[in-house]
Amino acid sequence: MRIALFTETFLPKVDGIVTRLSHTVDHLQRQGNQVLVVCPEGGMTEYKGAKIYGVSGFPLPLYPELKLALPRPSIGEALERFRPDIIHVVNPAVLGVSGIIHAKLHHVPLIASYHTHLPQYLQHYGLAALEGLLWELLKTAHNQAALNLCTSTAMCNELTAHGIERVDLWQRGVDTETFHPSRVSLEMRSRLSQNHPDNPLLLYVGRLSAEKEIERIKPILTAIPNARLALVGDGPHRQALEKHFAGTNTFFVGYLKGVELGSAFASVDAFIFPSRTETLGLVLLEAMAAGCPVVAANSGGIPDIVTDGVNGYLFDPQADDAGAIAATLRLLAETEEREAIRQNARNEAERWGWAAATRQLHSYYQQVIYSQSTKVAA
Repeated sequence: MRIALFTETFLPKVDGIVTRLSHTVDHLQRQGNQVLVVCPEGGMTEYKGAKIYGVSGFPLPLYPELKLALPRPSIGEALERFRPDIIHVVNPAVLGVSGIIHAKLHHVPLIASYHTHLPQYLQHYGLAALEGLLWELLKTAHNQAALNLCTSTAMCNELTAHGIERVDLWQRGVDTETFHPSRVSLEMRSRLSQNHPDNPLLLYVGRLSAEKEIERIKPILTAIPNARLALVGDGPHRQALEKHFAGTNTFFVGYLKGVELGSAFASVDAFIFPSRTETLGLVLLEAMAAGCPVVAANSGGIPDIVTDGVNGYLFDPQADDAGAIAATLRLLAETEEREAIRQNARNEAERWGWAAATRQLHSYYQQVIYSQSTKVAA
């Protein structure tokens, strides 16, 4: 099968969407498919055998790490040379419009997927008044597709409620080899705690951006004075966070990836995740695969992964900070319960591999192609 994948973000950028897409491309290629990735230019022309067609763009004013690449005729020429059997548009926003237009003009089956909860992001950037308009734009784009995939049941329900049609679930996936409890390391624990390995060690991994609400971790540090916090990642909100956490035991680590990131998860006491805008929260699955207990907001796609008191802890993000503090204190105090949580978290992660998630996606592709071919034949 020849698959053209349009995405507004790809390697070398690091985030949950890129992680899912890079594993998906890898497994699609392994299964004998040919993939063309159309994305903002990042210096790469090939990944795991897939061709990359990079489109020059410019940094987004509110989020310089993201490049805005505009549709252009050369994209259509590249698609005509590639001759895709199906076009998959990830987070159709700007560049993805090229994929939608080409699919419609050339009668190529079209599928779309939703990974970034953009309407909720607006309130964190002072643009909440535009939420209704954004939903209308998303609905117009997504309803061009024969199938719209979400990565959690909560997002399936939300898209359906906003008038987006033909919605289904694309199951989660995680690398259970890179993220494994055996990656535990005293050296990594000392590094993340800045040479205080005996103190309670909390971790956040992800973009340092306003919508992640990382500031909400500070009251937990205040309630546990000897605790240390390691923030792994980078982003446009870093300077503001450095000011917010000044005077606390907080270490801005920067990016970690691969085995190093797996070791970070396996070597801490708790992973704290206050974000309310997650469509899935892939980083939670990575933490759980490493046997790291999680304390997370009961919001978005997170309850699809975390069962409160079984494989992690959930707190009400609409309430004050008492719930997050109580959950973290309980986790640190109850040794036997914490070990049970670790094991249950690993057991949950082992149910979800990238190969299975990609086979499911490939099956969706086949269904959409078959459905369109029968309509044409009729």
